Amino acid sequence: MQAHSPPSLRATLQTARKSRRLSQLELALRMGVSQRHVSFVESGRAKPSRELLLAWLSELQAPLALRNAALQQTGFAPVYRDSELGDAVLAPVREALGRLLAAHDPMPAMVMDVAWNVLQMNQGARWMAITLMPWIAQLPPDQPINMLDAMLHPEGMTRHMTNLEEVAPALLAHLRDDASVAPELAPRVERLAAQVQQRLGNKRLALWPRQMAPVLTTRFATGFGELAFFSMFSTFGTPQDITLASLRVEHVFAADEATRQVVVANAV
Repeated sequence: MQAHSPPSLRATLQTARKSRRLSQLELALRMGVSQRHVSFVESGRAKPSRELLLAWLSELQAPLALRNAALQQTGFAPVYRDSELGDAVLAPVREALGRLLAAHDPMPAMVMDVAWNVLQMNQGARWMAITLMPWIAQLPPDQPINMLDAMLHPEGMTRHMTNLEEVAPALLAHLRDDASVAPELAPRVERLAAQVQQRLGNKRLALWPRQMAPVLTTRFATGFGELAFFSMFSTFGTPQDITLASLRVEHVFAADEATRQVVVANAV
């Protein structure tokens, strides 16, 4: 089997620009250079300076890991650190994330990376995970949870969604967006899409909810009755580290008073 060649700078820049739906002319105007120069760089006929390349990728809002890759493809040293969350340099970040999760208790909150690995969770999130997926309680304490794998599990949380046809389009769109940054996710995302369609049977995915609420609410059938939640995500505003740029905190809120009372009474 023939090995795939690593992407070239030409492919990296073209893919990054097209993902932002910009023409060469639009990008050139934003950067204050000629369209001819953008064309020459993208075709490999000219080599950008380090400063131009960084400005180019910043204008395209390219992920930090992609910026490092493009620099290396051009022969420059990478700029952005790729730390482990446990590194000493990120101790203030870990403390801030811990405080953020604790402040949200008893409502669920968790820290995930772009691959949907759960890196930290509060007590409310542990309770919610075990309530919806009791088998998680049997996992070894040191075994990480990947939410995409958890959803793909035969007894995953999508199995308990009572409005799956409404939630699935937004969920799959979110996952496919992440897969555009982390292509290794794509096969599992499409497996989940097929699994969702199989569970729905003849029901079609809803292009919009039956009742247009301010936020999309996910409803679950549980032993406590139907519970309803909505989510919001927090990210770092100006991350200068690849790890931090990939992190997001999901904050889960009760969508009605009955759900809030169940969580407050049990997520302890």
